[in-house]
Amino acid sequence: MILFLFLQKILTLNLLSTMKRTIILSVILASIMTFSCHRRKPDEKGGQVMAYYYTSWANFKPETLPLEKLTHIIFSFTEVIDGEMKFPEDTLGIMLKMLVKEKKNHPKLKVMVACGGWAGSKGFSDMAKTDEGRKKFVQSAMKFIKEYKIDGIDIDWEYPGLPGANNPYLPEDKQNFTKLMCELKQEMNKICDYLVLSWASAGWERAFEFIELDKVMQCVNYINVMSYDLAGGGDPYTSHHTNLGFITMEDLEGTPASEIMISRGDPTKPFSTEKIVRYLLSNGVNPSQIVIGSNFSGRAWQGVPPENNGLYQTTKGRWSGRAGYSNIRENLEDKNGFVRYWDPVAQAPYLYNAIDSVFITYDDTMSVRMKTKYAFDNGLGGIMFWQIGADTPKDGLVDAIFAEKMRNKK
Repeated sequence: MILFLFLQKILTLNLLSTMKRTIILSVILASIMTFSCHRRKPDEKGGQVMAYYYTSWANFKPETLPLEKLTHIIFSFTEVIDGEMKFPEDTLGIMLKMLVKEKKNHPKLKVMVACGGWAGSKGFSDMAKTDEGRKKFVQSAMKFIKEYKIDGIDIDWEYPGLPGANNPYLPEDKQNFTKLMCELKQEMNKICDYLVLSWASAGWERAFEFIELDKVMQCVNYINVMSYDLAGGGDPYTSHHTNLGFITMEDLEGTPASEIMISRGDPTKPFSTEKIVRYLLSNGVNPSQIVIGSNFSGRAWQGVPPENNGLYQTTKGRWSGRAGYSNIRENLEDKNGFVRYWDPVAQAPYLYNAIDSVFITYDDTMSVRMKTKYAFDNGLGGIMFWQIGADTPKDGLVDAIFAEKMRNKK
């Protein structure tokens, strides 16, 4: 109302020429369009479906994405470049603007941008260690939000206090990460209080030794738990990499994997989605802020003996084949020598090829439906996944997640 009266006053000022009035009104209206903040209802409990989106220009077709089945899409990645939040390639900015335009057809969709990633986290520690460095980064992030008209930011620092992919790191990362997240949220709220700030966390406990979890969670909307990559091709034994079910050492008793874990003395293994969620809840995290993860690609080993259909057995290294879900579904699942098995403890599928001695751990439509139901049953924030481009175009993982979400909303 005040703005209306102000505009009316300008229009009635005889002292201003028609041209001046036009210029002033244009500036005001442009500001309104740029910084308008439509109040939105809080996100539905347990209903978030967040898709990370990482793609190349050649494969960029946002109009073909199942955006109507998502609540958030997180375009990946920006990085910390010269102390600021920037794209490493100019084409990514063009792609993001095209993705944001899709909101015309999907007005409830929130488009966010991730900063960092496994290969893009080298600049975080140095930037965050001083007040001046954080201020410069935060200001660049606010400029980025306004320029691209996005709905939020996901900080994917892998990982504070740890080397990650041979990144610089400091003991002070623990406190500096807290300062960075809280300073980001403070400035985001000045633009609009519905802007979303999330952070991508590891799915294993040791990473949280370097996080002030209680303080960080007061400054963010969600923690996107990467409850995947819980095993990798570099491991000397096979296991699940994105399992929901809680696995104990007793479940592995008598297997080569158990013997290796015991010899290494790692009390946090084996990992699981349930295990890390229990850890977060026991440390006071609000369940509605926890978003669990799925991965639309598998992890695979070769040289795996046939005992237990390859599960928890020794390996001879990574398998070089393609393990994206689309390829698994079309060419490997109960095809070409691969047989699908289900682990009722881990609540996860796996494939084993006895002829080629190849083992693949992955998520399928059954396991992602169970994760989605788990999120609803436990009052969690929802489910996210890396990454949507690896899904099948029909009856895929997104379809399964959405169908389970709608079933649980009834």
